[in-house]
Amino acid sequence: MAERLIQSVARAADILELFVGTYPELSIKEISDYLGLSKSTVHGLIKTLEHRGYLQQNPENQKYQLGIKLLQLGNFVSKQLDVGNIAKPIIRKLVEELHETVHLTIFEGDEIIYIEKLEGPRALTIYSQIGKRAPVYCTGVGKSILAHLSEDEVDRLLLKADLKPFTEFTLTDIEQIKNHLASVREQGYAIDDEEIEVGLKCIAAPIFNHEGKVVSSISCAAPKTRLDEEKLPKVIAGIKEAAAEISRRLGYKENN
Repeated sequence: MAERLIQSVARAADILELFVGTYPELSIKEISDYLGLSKSTVHGLIKTLEHRGYLQQNPENQKYQLGIKLLQLGNFVSKQLDVGNIAKPIIRKLVEELHETVHLTIFEGDEIIYIEKLEGPRALTIYSQIGKRAPVYCTGVGKSILAHLSEDEVDRLLLKADLKPFTEFTLTDIEQIKNHLASVREQGYAIDDEEIEVGLKCIAAPIFNHEGKVVSSISCAAPKTRLDEEKLPKVIAGIKEAAAEISRRLGYKENN
């Protein structure tokens, strides 16, 4: 059964959305023309929105602009959209499905920081710990973020980084790393295959915010022997799905 929508509320939302980006200020006539509504209908809606603080009038040209109330609401929403709080139930569910350790990281400065770690039933001692910093070039979580930064930013980070080999499998050549990042970007996930710790394999996917910017990443880490050909596709699918769900809850739209 289709949900019943309130027409006046929908029209008020349409008015507010007109101001986003293209039209910072609009007159009642302009709003009426853009939405195909009568001036009397628009006038009533505008005055109601103005009274509640969602719109305000510029006294110099009598046009309307977004009001301070929206800023207050926006600040409140921003506080709610904390990636850690949003991700926790999704991570918990993923651990139950995969029975492996799952991490959540953020990108800060030039490094990755682990902000959440939930261990599976067969926990193991590995490189990651909450609060620990890690390089971007040789970790799954780092590469999944690095692959979605601008070319200039990638160059800056790689030129600045101490590209030391943690294992014999660590990529340390800038061009090789950049070629690898192109594959990561195309497939939507990154694999750290013993690059930072021998015997450890990690599958990671990027998380995007409401502006379409990569801000975080999620990963599943396990001994390489457990991530075999049978289990690997399930882990990849689970990590990508979890990252996409967290991104959606942060306000990300795929066509941003």
